[in-house]
Amino acid sequence: MPTNLNTFILPVRIVQGVFTIIILGLTAYVVNSWSTPSNWYTYPHSPSQANFLLFCSIWTILILAYLILALARFPAAAHKYAILAAEAVTMVFWFAGFVALASLLGDVGCSRYWGVCRASEAAVVFGAFEWLLFTGTTILAALHVWRSRKTGNTAHDPAVEVQPAV
Repeated sequence: MPTNLNTFILPVRIVQGVFTIIILGLTAYVVNSWSTPSNWYTYPHSPSQANFLLFCSIWTILILAYLILALARFPAAAHKYAILAAEAVTMVFWFAGFVALASLLGDVGCSRYWGVCRASEAAVVFGAFEWLLFTGTTILAALHVWRSRKTGNTAHDPAVEVQPAV
């Protein structure tokens, strides 16, 4: 029995977007604060792990724009392999980003009241949730590619698209 995922995908995309904006704000604060000299610490630059998580959030904004607009307004640009590749690359980026920053935080030994450390920890947690969301949508995209492999159809699955505004 086919299920209509239209009502499921748009809320997931909205949650992905909200988490991305939260992570963008947290990591921008972390990158800015870590590279600004203060009385407590002085680093010549922000750590690459925090910079990469900042990149992941910017990348995700662009990918979400592609995934929502291509499926809703430009169906010719919504090739099933392109969607799968965008989902998979974004999923891998989020996994690498939150694991790298979590590893750094374990090595740095954040103090209990250091605000940058707490913001970094929050970014790691939201990054892990973002990775889980993209893992789910990547699985859905991979299932669509797998199910439509014998038909030779390269178009997207209408059951997994965001409904265009009428």
